[in-house]
Amino acid sequence: MKYTENIEQVAGLLPDYLGFIFYEKSKRNFEGIIPELPKSIKKTGVFVNEYKEIVISLVEEYGLDAIQLHGDESVEYVSELKNQLTERRALFIEENKHIKKQKNKHTISKNEIEIIKVFGIKDDFNFDILKPYEAIVDFFLFDTKGKERGGNGVTFNWEVLKNYNSTKPFFLSGGIGLEQIEEVKNIRKTDLPIYALDVNSKFETKAGLKSVENIKRFKHEISTN
Repeated sequence: MKYTENIEQVAGLLPDYLGFIFYEKSKRNFEGIIPELPKSIKKTGVFVNEYKEIVISLVEEYGLDAIQLHGDESVEYVSELKNQLTERRALFIEENKHIKKQKNKHTISKNEIEIIKVFGIKDDFNFDILKPYEAIVDFFLFDTKGKERGGNGVTFNWEVLKNYNSTKPFFLSGGIGLEQIEEVKNIRKTDLPIYALDVNSKFETKAGLKSVENIKRFKHEISTN
């Protein structure tokens, strides 16, 4: 998400997550103010090989509920980030426990930050590389490997997911749009632990601006038999 009015409109559809990209090279790079959102929506910051200190700073500035690591972040990086986030949040909550929440003020949630680690897939993938991450991330996200770090608008070969050998829930991403509704319904009938669908570029009228009507249609059709 990028534009305030559009954020509010999409938030009205009550998605579980809303993503905000903090990556200067992205045409969807977010630099604005996140409006007040329903409490059920998890504000998610998307980062690419970012300094841990900057990630933590933006988590606190925007009151993020989840972070999506879309780069080449190592197991060590993720583990250290997770520990530092836990320490910072505990300190922040302790320091602010006597301050009442003010209207339109972003505060740190008492819940732990969810960590979503992204891996790009095209025609094949070695799922064994996920094992060291399993204990330190909450979810994986599988996107289409392409020129850009996400938002390529292309679907990868979902047949590859038949080889998924983990019980860790994952987000399915990569070029999902209205044309993929039947495919999505079919793959959701499998035993794969698909936790969420990540939609983006196929619902855009321009980078960062989403078609509310198309998202509404997708949400309705994906939930019907």
